[in-house]
Amino acid sequence: MNHSLFDAAIVDLDGTLVDTLGDFVVALNRMLADLSLSPVDRSVVGARVGKGSEHLIHSVLDHVLNSPVAHDGRAPTAINKEAVERLLPVAWASYQRHYLAINGQHASVYPGVVQGLQLLQRQGLKLACLTNKPTAFALPLLKAKGLDGFFSRVFGGDSFERKKPDPLPLRKTCEALGSTPARTVMIGDSSNDAQAARAAGCPVLLVTYGYNHGEPVRGVDADGFVDTLAALDLAALQTKTGLAPR
Repeated sequence: MNHSLFDAAIVDLDGTLVDTLGDFVVALNRMLADLSLSPVDRSVVGARVGKGSEHLIHSVLDHVLNSPVAHDGRAPTAINKEAVERLLPVAWASYQRHYLAINGQHASVYPGVVQGLQLLQRQGLKLACLTNKPTAFALPLLKAKGLDGFFSRVFGGDSFERKKPDPLPLRKTCEALGSTPARTVMIGDSSNDAQAARAAGCPVLLVTYGYNHGEPVRGVDADGFVDTLAALDLAALQTKTGLAPR
């Protein structure tokens, strides 16, 4: 029986459950090598994670081709912008190949994640993982890290017509879980998760250790912040959001 103040939780993947930055860096740099382009470092990638693989590839290509350093101090040109679009199809194919080959090998589950998910399970919440990562990447990663058994549903960035920060994926996930948005807490690491939750009507908690597009996460409009999922306090969240127990 569910004795919790909430009926369900929707949990983000990259930057919330698993630190996948190492995977992104390796796959992207192998992709860039295939295209005879310069590699990027972790800081460049970390600031661009969170809006799906297509956006990540596009923004990294834009950085490499249009940064002043790449052009001896000259400003980016329209030709270089067009080059990004022209390269996207081959870059996407290369990235998919490399990412699937190394998926999870350079990634690690954040401390406290397993304990946090166990806590949510003990409180009777139905759990779904909702990520902007393609489903074909998300499912094997969750399995490789031993997290797949916690979730009754897993939805990727290609599961719905739009991605977070659009509220549609959260609303659809609530429907799949049989829960209302007001009784479904969104747990993520970025403004994408918070904006989607706000628009969908879900309470939102953000972890402080994720990516958030390279910006300070505590500046995001959220109902609470946790340094580890093991420290989840749903009762405190209920008090803040005014949700009434039933």
